[in-house]
Amino acid sequence: MAQNIYDDPDFFAGYSQLPRQVQGLDGAPEWPAIRALLPDVTGKSVADLGCGFGWASRWFRENGAASVLGLDLSRNMVDRAQAGTDDAAIDYRIADLDTLDLPEAAFDLVYSALTFHYVQDFGRLMRAIHRALSPGGDLVFTIEHPIFMAAAHPHWIKDEGGRKTWPVNGYSREGERRTDWFAEGVLKHHRTLATTVNTLLGAGFTLRRIEEFAPTPDQIEAMPGLAEEKERPMMLLVSAFKS
Repeated sequence: MAQNIYDDPDFFAGYSQLPRQVQGLDGAPEWPAIRALLPDVTGKSVADLGCGFGWASRWFRENGAASVLGLDLSRNMVDRAQAGTDDAAIDYRIADLDTLDLPEAAFDLVYSALTFHYVQDFGRLMRAIHRALSPGGDLVFTIEHPIFMAAAHPHWIKDEGGRKTWPVNGYSREGERRTDWFAEGVLKHHRTLATTVNTLLGAGFTLRRIEEFAPTPDQIEAMPGLAEEKERPMMLLVSAFKS
């Protein structure tokens, strides 16, 4: 079973105060870039893996999806999603993505935001998703960028000129990474960019597009603190389909 850090009271209290949880999708700077990768969801069956507070699940329905299955390991997350949703076509359930078993060819779109880096067996999950998609079905997901999470102690340092720099070490040593973020010992699983792409291809997916998110000038003007995100990619955005 994956680490269920989101049901840790201290972690959940801190996480709940993030702008993307208080403001929803409008508080996620990468959301416009994600939207550009999403297909038209009108009339489609969608699975939202790692649904969190249910922001994306509700957005899919508001934009025409026929049904949404929102899955999350955390009881806290599922309870919060249910409390914020009044829609019988959205079904929230607790599920562990490390052991996920979905019905075959049941979904037109599988979506996930910042969740797959918590999954130990990425290959198994990609094969399970491939089986669960209808022919030509889409997979769109975001993860922490491998450059962002590779280091044993990821944090900003300054170079000789005083410029902020993000350390990249141990990049080729894939596997567990533990960081302190709202709680001690948050467990993630680092994979190189090549491993991520090759695992998708090996599971039978065809890539549509990959984006390494960086804020736009307009976003930086509105929120100057985002300027540091130009120094290194924090998120990897992937669009693929079942070929």
